[in-house]
Amino acid sequence: MEVNCEGCAGCCIDWRDVAPETTDHERRGPRKPLDDAYNFVPLMRGEVQAFVEAGLADALTPRLWRDESGPEVDGVTLAAIDGNPAFFLGIRKPPKPVAPFETEPRWLPACAFLDPETLQCRIHGDELYPTECAEYPGHNLKLGRETECERVETSFDGNRLVDDEPPRTLSGLLLGPQAIGEKVFVHPDPDELAGVVERLLADELTDDDRFRFVATAVANRPGTTSIDDETYESVLTTARDADSWVGRSIRRLEAMARTESDVPNASIAERVETDFGAPETPGW
Repeated sequence: MEVNCEGCAGCCIDWRDVAPETTDHERRGPRKPLDDAYNFVPLMRGEVQAFVEAGLADALTPRLWRDESGPEVDGVTLAAIDGNPAFFLGIRKPPKPVAPFETEPRWLPACAFLDPETLQCRIHGDELYPTECAEYPGHNLKLGRETECERVETSFDGNRLVDDEPPRTLSGLLLGPQAIGEKVFVHPDPDELAGVVERLLADELTDDDRFRFVATAVANRPGTTSIDDETYESVLTTARDADSWVGRSIRRLEAMARTESDVPNASIAERVETDFGAPETPGW
């Protein structure tokens, strides 16, 4: 498996607004996400815990789905496991002024760890770098699904997927019961999500909403639908202390996207992140 990522970052950016045709592969099938994020990266339980310990809980956000078989919360029937809501935990995608695929700069949702100027990941090769990202597009190739590399090729030409042979081992590819509590998490009480689901649909989740999902994910007992209450309280306390460069940058970028009529140069957004302490990118 070999990919050409330079100048692309198609798997890190919601580029639907610049696509010549409509693409929305994450909303096919019976379970549709409640959020409008594109290319959501699900984290493993250990990875969520590592982000919390690194003071980066404010970089994470949940994903829930619609499914007629689950409990109803805020007028929405949720996907569930044993009657309780199921969810992913992934990385937030704030608006950033970016210019992927040699397009003109514009505000697009992009991974919180993506440098908007170089289109490189700030944690690539770091111990926090998610398995899902490190193995991409291996999971798609293994399952015979279209990759984001191929979608970019179709829309903008170029050669992005250089070698389509999937890796022999894929540690993050969990399917079925083995994913429960490790990659697919279970919320123990649908009633506690009253108001939260409504805010999720409106893209108005609070920091505390997200921190509670973070704590629930880490407290999930692998292979079961139960959580460890002591772990939940401990992780929630730690998560609430998060005040990282990611959270600060997101607040600044969201304010800029709301108030600035012109799209700023990507270097300005890059400087916002580095001024708050973002690590440098590794270079190509």
